[in-house]
Amino acid sequence: MIPRTILVATRNQNKLAEIVSILSVPGLIFRSLAEFEFIAEVAETGRTFRANALLKARFYHEQTSLPVIADDSGLVVPALGNEPGVYSARYAGEKASYSENNRKLLQRMSGLKGDQRRAHFICQMVYLDKDICLSALGLTHGLITDRPKGRSGFGYDPLFYVQELGKTYAQLQPEQKNMISHRYRALLNLSSKLSRYRANKLD
Repeated sequence: MIPRTILVATRNQNKLAEIVSILSVPGLIFRSLAEFEFIAEVAETGRTFRANALLKARFYHEQTSLPVIADDSGLVVPALGNEPGVYSARYAGEKASYSENNRKLLQRMSGLKGDQRRAHFICQMVYLDKDICLSALGLTHGLITDRPKGRSGFGYDPLFYVQELGKTYAQLQPEQKNMISHRYRALLNLSSKLSRYRANKLD
């Protein structure tokens, strides 16, 4: 039987909205962790994005028996030894705000110029059900600005400048960002794999 309800392993409503708007697979219903208040957060102890995505997918699948889509996403700056990496959401501390993480990144990059300001967003997406595990990767390359620009988006969006568009993520309309983002690219790959899996199951 092909599952029609999928748990998106996040309580971040911004991330949930992006995933639901991007992942276009007919006949699916998406639920978020906000509907499962009894489930505790799982510690993201993996050293890689894929390890964290798998850890979350397995934990929430065991807790709910639902198929799960989980991701681990973050910003990578090679000139900083690939910081903030898997610590992107807690770069300035476990309960750091977006603005606190942004301030720390700008401080760490003070004095860096040109190619030293190159960065990429990465998203590792995993779909896990009892008999299948699919994974997909998405990358978007850009530069880190010297100050926040734009009011849209979340996280490091005000600092991430997409050269071909001449704007930061935060200066884009949501539908514009969704067409070029790391999450979009990972979900596009995952959607294709899900569609092929569902088609094979129906054969």
